[in-house]
Amino acid sequence: MTAPPIASSTREERLAFVRSEWQCMHNCELCGKCHVLRGRCETEVFAEYIDGKREYIELTFAIR
Repeated sequence: MTAPPIASSTREERLAFVRSEWQCMHNCELCGKCHVLRGRCETEVFAEYIDGKREYIELTFAIR
């Protein structure tokens, strides 16, 4: 799924997207999401996107 652009989405839509994309799958050996987030909450890592300050793609490149 593609992240909603900041210009055409609400904060709630961006928050829902981040929560949906980074939802725990309860299978750490196959998933790896926790490793990428380095133990931080997804809403903390993507707070700038959720608040409309930086695009999602910028943040995903920054955390990798």
